[in-house]
Amino acid sequence: MEILKKILAKIKSWKLSRRGDNYITVAIIIGLLLVVNFIFSQIHFRADLTANGDYSLSDVSKKTAANLDDVVNIKAYFSKNLPAQYLNLQQDVSDMLAEYANYSNGKIKVQMIDPASLTDAANELAAKGIPTLQFNVLRNDSYQVVNGYLGILIQFGDKTEVIPVVSDTSNLEYQITSDLKKLTGKSLPVIGLVTSNKTVPTTGNVNNGDTLMTQAYAKLTALYQVKNLDLSKDKITDDITTLMIVGPKDKFTDDELKKIDAFVMKGKSLILLADGVNVAKGLGATKNDLNLDKLLSAYGLKINNNLITDTSNGRASFSSNGGAYTMTYMINYPLWPKVLPNNMDKSNVIVANLQSIIFPWISSIDVTPKDGENIVYLAKTTGEARAQTDNFVLDPQAVGNAGGTAGQFNLAVYVSGKLTSAFGAGSTDKARLAVIGDSDFATDMFTGNGSDNMIFFQNLVDGLSLDSGLINIRAKTATERPITLPDNNAKTAIRYLNIFGVTVIVLVVGLLRYFLRRRSKRHVASNM
Repeated sequence: MEILKKILAKIKSWKLSRRGDNYITVAIIIGLLLVVNFIFSQIHFRADLTANGDYSLSDVSKKTAANLDDVVNIKAYFSKNLPAQYLNLQQDVSDMLAEYANYSNGKIKVQMIDPASLTDAANELAAKGIPTLQFNVLRNDSYQVVNGYLGILIQFGDKTEVIPVVSDTSNLEYQITSDLKKLTGKSLPVIGLVTSNKTVPTTGNVNNGDTLMTQAYAKLTALYQVKNLDLSKDKITDDITTLMIVGPKDKFTDDELKKIDAFVMKGKSLILLADGVNVAKGLGATKNDLNLDKLLSAYGLKINNNLITDTSNGRASFSSNGGAYTMTYMINYPLWPKVLPNNMDKSNVIVANLQSIIFPWISSIDVTPKDGENIVYLAKTTGEARAQTDNFVLDPQAVGNAGGTAGQFNLAVYVSGKLTSAFGAGSTDKARLAVIGDSDFATDMFTGNGSDNMIFFQNLVDGLSLDSGLINIRAKTATERPITLPDNNAKTAIRYLNIFGVTVIVLVVGLLRYFLRRRSKRHVASNM
């Protein structure tokens, strides 16, 4: 800055014409702008003003990058000739990878590679697990089909992980950080998935009306090693960290319950998604007797054989048969309670950043806390909910008049701390148990398109199997941001403010200006 001052002083000492002086001034301004632009081009600064830090790495990603023991090579294969909507995607991916490299202290090496520079891109990338994609591109006033690539390869020594297609960055940080954890040898938990007792299958024919959880299962296997278990004959091995039971319809025998109980008493985690009522495809409902009370009562829990309706609910699609015509319509369905943030425990990382969860045909959970237990009510209904306990009414046109016991009900509960065995197998101080009175929320019908239901399912598994870090990454991708509606008093105030507020403001400004002008005129007159 001292040099600039000296230059300006020297220039002022020159004797120039007014026109020459103007030229020099313009030249100085341009020169200063160039200097300032150069200085700021060397300073890299980003400010993320989003609520959840959507464009910044989470703490767990920063720590993972910073604690790498050796070099990790990340190669992003992004074609240059893609449609315009992918140009921002490439820049976003590049920015995110640059952040990983920045926090890695030189351990992460990033390369952005144009596949067109490869000799045989199709075969070379196919061998790495990155497929050839086809895009429609507008050229010469017509659409043409071009091949392209949007994949990432992560290498650590002789081990590799691949992200075949990066269609957006909403879940990319989670994928990269979990891949880094796997590659660098940090052991990830084994999930035991119960396949006996008529639990929800992971494969089948959806065209036959099968209820499946293929999408949730795919998310599980992407991060964890999953072992299928038949409780009637399989042993729950010691390498299993978390036992998951989703939607059983057959009773558990005492031997099966003892296996589950012994597993929990080892300080291992249990996730139980169990329906208190079975809902058939024709909207018939029957109580689901699973014989779980013997186990859960020792833990202070009970899944009721009821169905919960709520004034906060999701929309469902139904068909009506009008003779020769079949009409499909959407309607708010009270039997699909929709839990919003004010009815979640926002201090718990499993639901901390979720915006909504839809629980189709859910049953309530009674809680009788035992000594040493820590109870977290992950999700509750509103205070205007009702519980149908008999003569279930599921017809969307009649359910609103079905009645039932009114109140606020527990829908998802997390228990930690001390638990005592239901079968005399001792106790544990390290229990972790999540119970939800519904399994439908985790099925394909309710987990598509990056829904918050899928995020909740993944958070449950991570929350009981991992540290909380990865959950915080994924929670940033919550898709729904509902508007928080004001209460009736606030609505009334806003309404009258809209009607009279502008008029009052205009009158106040007009009067203020009027008195100020009168005061000014008096002041002028008094000085004459």
